[in-house]
Amino acid sequence: MWTPHRLRSGQVRKIPAQSAGLRPVRLGSRRGEIRDSQVRLTPDVYLVGGGSFGFDMSSPYDCHVYAVRSGHEIALIDVGTGLDIDSIISNMRQDDLDPSAVSKIFVTHYHTDHAGGLAAWRDLTGARVHASSGSAPAISSGDAKAIGLEAAQRGGFYPADYVFRACPVDVELAGGELLRVGDFTITPHNSPGHCFGHTVYHLTGSDRSYLFSGDCLFHGGTIILQNIPDCSIPDYAATMERLSTLQFDALLPGHLSITLRNGRRHVDAAAGAFRSLGLPRQAIQL
Repeated sequence: MWTPHRLRSGQVRKIPAQSAGLRPVRLGSRRGEIRDSQVRLTPDVYLVGGGSFGFDMSSPYDCHVYAVRSGHEIALIDVGTGLDIDSIISNMRQDDLDPSAVSKIFVTHYHTDHAGGLAAWRDLTGARVHASSGSAPAISSGDAKAIGLEAAQRGGFYPADYVFRACPVDVELAGGELLRVGDFTITPHNSPGHCFGHTVYHLTGSDRSYLFSGDCLFHGGTIILQNIPDCSIPDYAATMERLSTLQFDALLPGHLSITLRNGRRHVDAAAGAFRSLGLPRQAIQL
């Protein structure tokens, strides 16, 4: 669970992209291409949605929504709340991405800002939903307590009338599987700590390797700890040790800044903080 800001009189304060550490990436005609609300990060990966701690490309409650294209196949990494799918679809189409070509959806965890739109996207595209075996029961049942939605609504993070639509999970992931998106390989890695059942995705076979880290790891080696039952400091520390063995170039988290090169320095910073018996800095002060 992570959301832009607590609601005050029904309002959400939007934060400019620059304040969130995100700036337009201009890397020539093939990479970092930005037009209006589209962000092409690399030749194969696009940012097509995101909320107030990002580019304000879709609902303010949304996480970053990434699209990976290889040949004629498109996969989404996380899908946001489902409150503004039209904007995400528009962003995709303006970047010549056909939403009907989405065949796989990979969700990092069951919090509403990442998984709330799963049922709508599955209905729209027929894509197969991939989630960890730890998060699948809550997603498939729409259990508002298990996914933290009840607590988030009591805290004023989501509208009181928001309903998380239950969504079947087509592929339950144990971790370590070698999955395909076109010519690319995507491998899920169990990464509890932020919440139970959290998963990160390691993408290889493109012009660089990527770690889609959800709410597990952010720029600067920062993390998000929350006062919720399934957030665990020991699990978080063990996760960072495991992730520190991965080789990747780009760190693409669920919110805030994006790193296209030298991404490993961020996991090294977080793992180092845990090793010193301390805690990494919080990415966001809740």
